[in-house]
Amino acid sequence: MDRPQNARPVALPDQYRVTRFILLRFLGLVYAVAFLAAARQILPLIGSDGLLPVGDFLDRVRSAYGGPGAFWHLPSLFWFNHSDSCLVTIAWLGWGLSLVVVAGFANGPLMAALWMLYMSIVHVGQDWYGYGWETQLLETGFLAIFLCPLWDLRPFSAKKVPVPVIWLYRWLIFRIMLGAGLIKLRGDVVWRELTALYYHFETQPIPNPLSRWFHFLPHGVLRAGVLFNYGAELIAPCFVFWPRRGRIIAGVIIVLFQITLILSGNLSFLNWLTIVPAIACFDDGCFRRGTGWFSGTTERGTGSFWPHLGTGSVWHGRTILLLCFLIGALSLQPVANLISGHQIMNTSFEPFDLVNTYGAFGSVGTTRYNVVFEGTASLVADEHAVWKPYPYRYLPVALDRRPPQIAPYQPRLDWAMWFAAMGNVHQYPWTLHLIWKLLHNDGGAQRLFGGNPFPGEPPHYIRATLYKYQFVPSAGPGSPYWKRTELGAWLPPLSKTDGRLIDYLSAVGWLDTPAVPAGG
Repeated sequence: MDRPQNARPVALPDQYRVTRFILLRFLGLVYAVAFLAAARQILPLIGSDGLLPVGDFLDRVRSAYGGPGAFWHLPSLFWFNHSDSCLVTIAWLGWGLSLVVVAGFANGPLMAALWMLYMSIVHVGQDWYGYGWETQLLETGFLAIFLCPLWDLRPFSAKKVPVPVIWLYRWLIFRIMLGAGLIKLRGDVVWRELTALYYHFETQPIPNPLSRWFHFLPHGVLRAGVLFNYGAELIAPCFVFWPRRGRIIAGVIIVLFQITLILSGNLSFLNWLTIVPAIACFDDGCFRRGTGWFSGTTERGTGSFWPHLGTGSVWHGRTILLLCFLIGALSLQPVANLISGHQIMNTSFEPFDLVNTYGAFGSVGTTRYNVVFEGTASLVADEHAVWKPYPYRYLPVALDRRPPQIAPYQPRLDWAMWFAAMGNVHQYPWTLHLIWKLLHNDGGAQRLFGGNPFPGEPPHYIRATLYKYQFVPSAGPGSPYWKRTELGAWLPPLSKTDGRLIDYLSAVGWLDTPAVPAGG
């Protein structure tokens, strides 16, 4: 019998199965990149001979909070074993499990393992893991535990998708975007004057191959870009809870905005990760051929919050209900922070980082500063000494080097040195430990750089010089990408016999050898 023309189409029996599949695969990709970066860098950063040894850090936390209290203040598997082999094993294990998710297989225990492994790294990562996207990945990964079936690993499991978790992902993308937009309105005046993009593409942490092109766009286009930023971060998130048409439009705007940021810079895996909860704005109808995005055919039924709370068993449904109450209770402080006139970015209010505050680029620097480490083989560090730079892997040093594409991978020394260039050595004392290691041609420290200008004998002196870098308009093949101006010494020349350096490293426990009298 033909259906009457005026009858509404029947809702699909499960409208988020494809959505769940895509969301989890994308999250698996972000996890894989994050664990890969950890596996490749964790030892020279926080290993037993790293710049900020994890053992020393855990000892300080234990002293401050006591034995059991230390674990609950900073949950991490590394309380049980923080040897170098354990650090590397955890990172590579996480990478391997992430690839299983990328391949299409995921269930509750697998996603819980990934969340626990990455939380363990973040909580002992110290300066190298103090970024908002680390806790954002933990919050996103925690929700994924409940989005999956408990045991069924199949890519398109017959288990129903718990719709409340889809709504929790919408709550997450709402807070991420709105927090980023509000911090800009309340922060730097260049955002309110619509001039922030005059500087951002040049002064962002690590520019990419297209950053220079974006930087030299007409000012009218850049001002329009700021307005697009406001639309994506302040207006679009308000529609993620609307009926189907509104939330899909909001999701499209948010995803397009993240793609723009991916194309214009190397912001680690932040933008890739932000796409993950935005996928929850789309239902299966958006991905099925022949189903219009704005048809409204799946508006009612499975798209509602409570009718499909259960996922096939009473206890699972109750677990999802408890999750909703937990996230709601933990959201009180982040929401209070959002509406506060003293909003803070990227902050957690409980030790497991389940619900956090977010925000990015509340202020935009108008000048790009860069600290370049330079060594010399000269016996005297005077005006006749010949200084050779240590090239970073991805931060600009050589003026003719094209900015690379590295995101979503994050080179953590490069990022830390971008912040250090806007501060001083007292704020970043590990730079003295880094210089000590370079003075001894330490292999771990050398791997953090793009090359070693002293492959044979280590230099006699190393200094750190502060420069101002600026993009140069393209003049054809072979033309430089940068020009720079020397601003002065960030650190004076230091040698491995410098008594001041040795005394400081010994005092903080980074040097086991007795002090040597000053002689350099």
